[in-house]
Amino acid sequence: MSDCENKDLFIDSYDDLPKKTFVRGSDPRVATCRGKLQNKRSKLNQEINKELRLRAGAENLFKATTNRKLRETVALELSFVNSNLQLLKEQLAELNSSVELYQSDSMDSVMPMIPLGLKETKEIDFMDPFKDFILEHYSEDAFQYEDPITDFMDTRQAMRTPLRDNAGIALLFRYYNQLYFVERRFFPPDRSLGIYFEWFDSLTGVPSCQRTVAFEKACVLFNIGAIYTQIGTKQDRCTAKGLDSAVDSFLRAAGTFKYIHENFTNAPSMDLGPEMLEMLVQLMLAQARECLLEKLELQSREDRSVDISFDLAQEAAQLSQCYANVHQLITHETVRDYVPYSWVSLVQVKREYFNGMAHYHAASGILHEAASQMSAATKDILRFLHVESTSTQLNIRLPKDDVERRLLGKAHLREALVLHEECQRLQRMCRELKSKLALTCVLRIAHSEALQSYTANEHEDDFRELLDPPQIQPSTKFQLSLTAPDFAQHRVNDLFRALGPIAIFSAKRHWTAPRLVQLHRGRNSDGFGFSVRGDAPVIIANVESNSLAEFGGVKEGDFIVNILDKDVKWSSHDEVVKCIKNAGDSLSLKLVTPMDRNYLKPVKSNKGSVSTHSSSSGISSGLSSPSGSVAQHSNHKRLTWNLFKRHSTSREGKDFYDNVILR
Repeated sequence: MSDCENKDLFIDSYDDLPKKTFVRGSDPRVATCRGKLQNKRSKLNQEINKELRLRAGAENLFKATTNRKLRETVALELSFVNSNLQLLKEQLAELNSSVELYQSDSMDSVMPMIPLGLKETKEIDFMDPFKDFILEHYSEDAFQYEDPITDFMDTRQAMRTPLRDNAGIALLFRYYNQLYFVERRFFPPDRSLGIYFEWFDSLTGVPSCQRTVAFEKACVLFNIGAIYTQIGTKQDRCTAKGLDSAVDSFLRAAGTFKYIHENFTNAPSMDLGPEMLEMLVQLMLAQARECLLEKLELQSREDRSVDISFDLAQEAAQLSQCYANVHQLITHETVRDYVPYSWVSLVQVKREYFNGMAHYHAASGILHEAASQMSAATKDILRFLHVESTSTQLNIRLPKDDVERRLLGKAHLREALVLHEECQRLQRMCRELKSKLALTCVLRIAHSEALQSYTANEHEDDFRELLDPPQIQPSTKFQLSLTAPDFAQHRVNDLFRALGPIAIFSAKRHWTAPRLVQLHRGRNSDGFGFSVRGDAPVIIANVESNSLAEFGGVKEGDFIVNILDKDVKWSSHDEVVKCIKNAGDSLSLKLVTPMDRNYLKPVKSNKGSVSTHSSSSGISSGLSSPSGSVAQHSNHKRLTWNLFKRHSTSREGKDFYDNVILR
């Protein structure tokens, strides 16, 4: 069964469920480059975790011992462990720098994008903790829920290795949505079930372990965002369709990280800190804007007018500014130690590269063959193309003649050359980037095109050529909008629906154990002496004083969970009334009394006092009371005659039966 076919996995009833339901993640036989990379990352995570444990033990021993020789031995061991940790982290950083494995398979060289690897997690056995909680909290037969628990565990196991496509994202979303129900069913706010969620940081390999479902949710969302980044970088950015898909993926990744930032601040982990998340949001937005710039360049490659050249110049300047902002965030003290150095270097390269491209496109527009006859609208664009200049810059806003126009264009080309040379220098300074052939090719082509244009326009000398050109004014026509996670697109049904409506039967609500109440009325009686209200579950609305229901232990505010061995927790008001009326003269009910204040209502006792609590007034679930008998409430006065036996000599008993009704 493929991921797309998993839509039938989550159903309301388990009567028709197959004996075994399989949920798949990645096929382990598909050894893609990205899959191999993730496997290496997983192994490194385990090694880092092992070394961290050794270091913690050695540090504790070093603090505890006073033996000088032993302290020296431990100190030496600590140095070895720290050295091993450093090597492992360097290997992990090198894996995270392997951006080329996530790029498109197209032969054309494009600027590489930065993808994220997935967070790893350990397998968890929910069977015993969930079964114990069902028995203890819900007072139900836990063995009836083995299949739902198994399905939930299978889904979690599958989402550990999702496919790197929309099917994998759908699987993660379905697991995330199922956590909504599981959290409310099994994780009370006042105690722990002993279930720990352990995840490994995707960038450092350091494990983080927490008991909250919020932490699990944040990590799943992080992996959703990470897959979006991998889908975006894998698109063929040499086509308009591929660029559109890449933009959509990066905006979805940015929206996912923004959602984590805004909703899971209480579930921190190494790569989910607010500064890290903000950096990732801005990085994804920059990469989306980069794809839009590439699309504009692609569409105008055959016929690029002066106006389009100026638009490209301002878009490139805007993108350079975006990467400058990312660089500021990625070098923050709370972020820089947890990201690969190659990421920082690549962001620097892109900042300078797109600044150089801004000057190149400006020069292309100014030196365009049609620029000597610019329209009034084009002249207005050129007038506001530059940032206010300083004394060291060439003070030309709108060239008065062809000489000034060529002078301004050459100044921009010269600046573009300087910036592209700086890009190549930054690449050579980083060992990981130095081996990226696609990046080398892109930088070399950009430098060659700028040099060729500069050489073609080098005709006369002018002392003003020594002045720097004015900077390009950043501006954009693309308004980016983050795409928040669409949880409604991947709806699931509650695997544990049989426990009852989640608004009532949840881990944070408390109620008494189900008790069995059997009511027997006479032939001429109109009812049982109680009325009901509400739906799913139906609630006892009123119990008549001195009625059969009152002496049988029925209380106002009780939930009806079973009628004549039929589960009615999800039944409507009309369905429950129909069941009661069809019961005849003998009615068997299972009731639970809520213990939460907002569900309790004062119940008057025979003595006129008000009671806000109830004691066990029936027999626990699983047992049956003897026909014709009633377990009495502790506050009720004991009758001297049998309530369920007709007394021909007692008019009081006959009147009682005649007036017991169901409202």
